[in-house]
Amino acid sequence: CFRYIELSNGLKALLISDLTQSESNREPVAKEEEDSGEEEDGDSESTNEDSNCVNKCSEGVKKNCSSEKQSAAALCISVGSFSDPADLPGLAHFLEHMVFMGSEKYPAENGFDAFLKKHGGSDNASTDCERTIFKFDVQRKYLREALDRWAQFFIGPLMIPDAVDREVEAVDSEYQMAQPLDSNRKEMLFGGLAKAGHPMSKFFWGNAQTLKNEPREKNIDTYERLREFWRRYYSAHYMTLAVQSKETLDNLEEWVREICIKIPNNGQPRADFSDLQDPFDTPDFNKLYRVVPVRKIHALTISWALPPQGKHYRVKPLHYISWLIGHEGAGCVLSLLRKKCWALALFGGNSESGFDQNTTYSIFSVSITLSDEGFQNFFQVIHIVFQYLKMLQSVGPQQRIYEEIQKIEANEFHYQEQMEPIEFVANICENMQLFPKEDFLRGDQLMFEYNPEVISAPLTLLTPATANILLLSPEHDGHCPLNEKWFGTQYSVEDIPEEYRDLWAGDFPLNPDLHLPAENRFIATDFTLKTSDCPDTDFPVKIIDNERGRLWFRKDNKFKIPKAYARFQLLAPFIQESSKNLVLFDLFVNILAHNLAEPAYDADVAQLEYMLFPGDHGLFIRLKGFNHKLPLLLNLIVDHLANFSTAPNVFSMYIEQLKKTYYIILIKPDRLGRDVRLQILEHHRWSVMQKYEAIMADLGVTDLMDFVNRFKAELFVEGLIQGNFTSAESKEFLQYFIEKLQYNAPPAEPPVLFRVMELPQTHHLCKVQSLNKADTNSEVTVYYQVMVNAHGRTLL
Repeated sequence: CFRYIELSNGLKALLISDLTQSESNREPVAKEEEDSGEEEDGDSESTNEDSNCVNKCSEGVKKNCSSEKQSAAALCISVGSFSDPADLPGLAHFLEHMVFMGSEKYPAENGFDAFLKKHGGSDNASTDCERTIFKFDVQRKYLREALDRWAQFFIGPLMIPDAVDREVEAVDSEYQMAQPLDSNRKEMLFGGLAKAGHPMSKFFWGNAQTLKNEPREKNIDTYERLREFWRRYYSAHYMTLAVQSKETLDNLEEWVREICIKIPNNGQPRADFSDLQDPFDTPDFNKLYRVVPVRKIHALTISWALPPQGKHYRVKPLHYISWLIGHEGAGCVLSLLRKKCWALALFGGNSESGFDQNTTYSIFSVSITLSDEGFQNFFQVIHIVFQYLKMLQSVGPQQRIYEEIQKIEANEFHYQEQMEPIEFVANICENMQLFPKEDFLRGDQLMFEYNPEVISAPLTLLTPATANILLLSPEHDGHCPLNEKWFGTQYSVEDIPEEYRDLWAGDFPLNPDLHLPAENRFIATDFTLKTSDCPDTDFPVKIIDNERGRLWFRKDNKFKIPKAYARFQLLAPFIQESSKNLVLFDLFVNILAHNLAEPAYDADVAQLEYMLFPGDHGLFIRLKGFNHKLPLLLNLIVDHLANFSTAPNVFSMYIEQLKKTYYIILIKPDRLGRDVRLQILEHHRWSVMQKYEAIMADLGVTDLMDFVNRFKAELFVEGLIQGNFTSAESKEFLQYFIEKLQYNAPPAEPPVLFRVMELPQTHHLCKVQSLNKADTNSEVTVYYQVMVNAHGRTLL
């Protein structure tokens, strides 16, 4: 149940009560329509001198907030890094840190964090381009006090001068941790291409240089500028608040009014950058930028800067286009690139972050992870993307495809899984800045209306003449003389070669291998809840147990949703015989996933999730989603497992990719530390270094096929089915494995999967030097071994 209110100081709040109708009958009910998500008429309304209140209750909201242990609140302020003053880059981000350093009412510097920690809570904050979000959660009975303590940061923060230098170090630490991430480095380089004076060219992170050292040199009082920024932009009428708890709506409203009415309203207009259109309409944008990445990976990103698309949220034109450009089924870009062994993955679209979408522009990008061969042919890869976009432009928007996407999104919305309250309120308070109140809950998820003109407008702008191209590759090392100012990214810039510029400027032919996707057969249409054929149990029960497999089952009679979960492990102990076997097993799982990518893609977008995972002793298969089409997906996976094969070029591509994967593990301190820890704890474990050495040996397709045939010959399959299935239906899952794979039982009992050494009762210290000398970050892991003694007591 929820209630929308507006306070006299301009703050807008959405109150969310987790109370069920049996616990509180004071709130009227308005059920959501299945087909469109629209609420029925008849919501009760009440108004008073400083509010406009709407009480509603919906099944969709209850799914998100019922039975939660924590209460939570989040506040969104319509100010972000775009508002940073030119002489203090990162000030908005710095203020987000500083407001937490005590308040006039609660002056202890870290008092709020200590209070939350004591009462099982947590908090966080983030600064985007045009919005800043603060959020916390806490045990229900402490919500009111937590809300009062938290609100003081917006009523009367201390921001004591003594804390400035200490908190600058925290901001600088975040900057240092962000530096090795290629995604951040790409954003900084891309933002630098904006017109002079546009806020996209600012340094949003802030660091010790911009917030401490340079201000001192220039006699800038950072502390006073912080207070000034707070007074100007932390105003109640810029704020939207969401509060969720298992309290009545009346209680929540009373607390919010009493506490938040004290947040000042400065009466000034909010920051507005909507007049700064076309920020990337510059000669430097439509060029090729070669970049040296941190990771050993080849990646291509093609980007367009479009007019802001946020106002078209009911149509979501970029979502329609990204659905098609990112499709992985037959006839799509990635399908063709995979057949040529030029690409491993593709993402297309707009992330809806402040960087990708704000009031000055919307970014549409196509990011492709290239193979070595794809890197050598990257201009042809770009050409295929342009051919696909030209095909979409020629056929125009398709109502059949739009309605298919619309149905999938509606299914996901109506049957979405429960979200953590702190994340739910953070999402809602930001939605309150973007959508009218009737769409606070659904504006970012549903596609409301098909409008071909609105879709065509940005689609026609996705042309070669307006595209920016970023090409990342370690091959560029030593050939990139330029350095990005803040992250030190090495890059070079060049014009598009005349051969391709002339080709793309003309009426180049379409590619017959590229076409629209076929109808999706994995979309669920039957949401019937099945009648149980066995007694209800609190825990899964064993319904099959023989020499070739074991199956556990539990019917869902609690959540009562048309979904199910399936977990299977295909155990083959010989995998652990050598590091070579482990490498071949990793290759097998990667190539199996590659083979499934195209035929299983429709299942993935229809909310049927699956994951293939190479465990220490066998293959793990995990599935979840609408039970109606889940058996169809499992059968597809087992069929590809039974008929596994690979081409030499695919094998070579994944050999190279796996080499890079092992290398990345070795150079990342957290990944390397985990590997060393497990080597110490497990009775026998092959290290990543040993696997890296094994993959550098001469492995071939014959080695892989011999391994796979041995894997399929002797197996023990254990599974769990839970959800909206009967026990009889569940047995068919295991039976399909047996019939399709025709495997024999292993000669010995399957091994115990999780077993570690018992450490001596003393402290141990293991130091490992990072293999990446360019990474200044350190990783510390403290491991406590918990045991149970003979009396059943836990020992730490």
